[in-house]
Amino acid sequence: MRNRKLGNSGLEVSGLGLGCMGMSFSYGPPKDTAEMTGLIRAAVDMGVDFFDTAEVYGPYINEELVGSALAPVRDKVIIATKFGFKFDQGKQVGLDSRPAHIKEVAEASLKRLKTDRIDLFYQHRVDPTVPIEDVAGAVKDLIQAGKVKHFGLSEAGLHTVRRAHVVQPLAALQNEYSLWTQRPEILEVLEELGIGLVAYSPLGKGFLTGKIDETTVLSDSDFRKGLPRFTPEARKTNQALVDLLSQIGARKKATPAQIALAWLLALKPWIVPIPGTTKLARLEENLGAAKLELSAKDLQDINTAAAQIKIEGTRYPEHIEKATGL
Repeated sequence: MRNRKLGNSGLEVSGLGLGCMGMSFSYGPPKDTAEMTGLIRAAVDMGVDFFDTAEVYGPYINEELVGSALAPVRDKVIIATKFGFKFDQGKQVGLDSRPAHIKEVAEASLKRLKTDRIDLFYQHRVDPTVPIEDVAGAVKDLIQAGKVKHFGLSEAGLHTVRRAHVVQPLAALQNEYSLWTQRPEILEVLEELGIGLVAYSPLGKGFLTGKIDETTVLSDSDFRKGLPRFTPEARKTNQALVDLLSQIGARKKATPAQIALAWLLALKPWIVPIPGTTKLARLEENLGAAKLELSAKDLQDINTAAAQIKIEGTRYPEHIEKATGL
């Protein structure tokens, strides 16, 4: 798999990374540790060297999984993790990006990840009570101490990105980005500043794979059950986008998921999608997108057709959308 550079940071990663959240968090109960360890190591064997986790995934157990799975190949991979929440008895209860807390989280994450450095350290969500300059300054201190290599933000507004970048240059902004979650103005600013985009949920939290429809029953422990885009009515309407991907896929001999990922890869050379999965077959399918070439006409066809499709439902409930700062 070809590597990609995240902006002007000098950080190179595989063109597709692996989002590890779902192995421990959000999509039902945590999966079997041995099985997920095998999946992560299989990804390495297939050319993936970029792995995404966070302290809040679990909490904590996802970092432990990723750290143990990657320990034998630590010097061959890039590990990204995140800070920015506070916890009470193992439950996330709010935001906390105070500089002292950021440094405490870094130390704890280093232990869980079984490593001496964090390759990419993101603020998971913007904390409105702490100036972003202070956050960037704390990460700058960690970089100078050799405990962190690169700084990132997640779901941050563009004004926040600019302010942080002045204090400590950002390697990446991690935002949800896919055919059903597009914000071209983000790409314009990142290109201007020389910052990479790490696209999470590039498959629309699984919807763009074509494996979910209006009849799919989501468990009570699946966080998608509470998302406006995943009501049965919204899924029925949004099926039009999956149908489009299927049509393009039939032409290119590819699956809807592969077309969705190849579309992102074709948008900009500094975009790195991090689809998550807990299944080996799905991992192999996703990585197949790296070999799929979309022409300028393919892109134009997809964009023109997608623009005619109105997506039903917001990404998150209103109170969460407001908290993202986007």
